[in-house]
Amino acid sequence: MRAVLDVNVLISAMLSPRGNPARLLVAWQAAEFDLVVSPALLEELARALTYPKLVRHIAPEDASAFVAWLARSAVVAQDPEGVSPLRSADPDDDYLLALARSERAVLVSGDAHLTTLADRAPVRTPAEFMATLDAPRTSEREP
Repeated sequence: MRAVLDVNVLISAMLSPRGNPARLLVAWQAAEFDLVVSPALLEELARALTYPKLVRHIAPEDASAFVAWLARSAVVAQDPEGVSPLRSADPDDDYLLALARSERAVLVSGDAHLTTLADRAPVRTPAEFMATLDAPRTSEREP
C-alpha cells in the first residue's frame, strides 16, 4: 500500500508524538506502507515549517532534518504533470490529488476540503488510514 501524507499530517506528527499522524510515521518506518512524497510536497513542507507559529514549537534545525529525512527515506515521485480531474475547494491542494492518483496512493489529510472527496477518491483522515493499517493486525489476533 502506498500513501501520500498531506503537509498538515506531517506537521502534526512533529507537533504531537502520540497522535495518529506520528503513529503513521512509525508504521511507515515499520514498512507497513510506502510513503510517497514529491519535490512540491517537500518544498511546501519546508516553507510551512518556517512560519513563525511553527518555529515557536519546531526548531529550524529539526525542521530541516525532518525534510531531509523524508527526502532520503520516502519514495520521491516526480511532481505530476497537469492536474487531477478531481478538484478540491482549495486549488493549492489539487497537486496532492494528482500525486496520489499518479502514484496509485491513498491521500491522507486532515483538511475537510480534501476528506469530503473520500466518496470519489481514496482520501482518508489519519485516524481512518491508521485503522486500515491496524485492521490486519487485529484480525491476526482473532481466533
